[in-house]
Amino acid sequence: MTTTVEANGIRLGVEHFGDAAAPLVLCAGGTTMLSWPDAVCEALARGGRHVVRYDLRDAGTSTTADPDAPGYTLRDLAADAAALARQLDDRPAHLAGIGVGGMVAQVAALDHPEAFAALTLVGTRAVAPGPVDDDLPDHDAATMGRLFSRPMPDWSDRAAVAEHAAASADILGDDPAAARALAGRVWDRTPSASPSVHLANQLGTVFAALDCAPRWRERLPEVAVPALVVHGRRDPFFPVGNGEALAREIPGARLLVLEDASTAVPDADAGRVAAAMLALEHR
Repeated sequence: MTTTVEANGIRLGVEHFGDAAAPLVLCAGGTTMLSWPDAVCEALARGGRHVVRYDLRDAGTSTTADPDAPGYTLRDLAADAAALARQLDDRPAHLAGIGVGGMVAQVAALDHPEAFAALTLVGTRAVAPGPVDDDLPDHDAATMGRLFSRPMPDWSDRAAVAEHAAASADILGDDPAAARALAGRVWDRTPSASPSVHLANQLGTVFAALDCAPRWRERLPEVAVPALVVHGRRDPFFPVGNGEALAREIPGARLLVLEDASTAVPDADAGRVAAAMLALEHR
């Protein structure tokens, strides 16, 4: 079921899986909720959880303002997550974030610890967009060169956008067919024909314009809930060393490396990821 919820003074687009009376797993999209695979959400629901995936601001059916100049910060996105969790359930939630949603989840767990009982971070890193710390692997330069040297599609053309996404997936080592289908679904949910809004929904470009200060990496040892870090071994965008660093710096965190995965969680690994998330709650 897809709907919207008012939280932290804004509208957030959400989709529910499973029984609303079950413990809540709140999944922050990166930036669209569809960054979280259906197969993972469905497996968690079968495991007895109420799964809610949601769009960050300026994506999907959440509040759209100005993706080129967002008037909010990373801390506001973290506050959104905490407010949404409280709105949906009076018990602390298991917070999960993928990609840039994983950055939101880290800050939310640090700034609003009372709202969350567990933390899962997928395909993300401990620093904001921009210059990476010297001890963390940066984007693979050759892959990024191929990825960003291509012309942008006509964002008003659904088929062109889907083909662009498929080509990007091929460069990144993800499944082109799955990326093509996902891009079409994201395009269909984009609330405006504006190229900047389509760009924000497809590529999460709004995050590059966001105020992400101050740093939070040095605070990771403060995370006091069970944590799981999931990362694709073949990820050239956030290479696996970023996930390894998160697992080292968050006390007691478990690291699950998906050996054949790149930036996306393949459906073939959905069961393993969901099982690891469910096991986390019993630690």
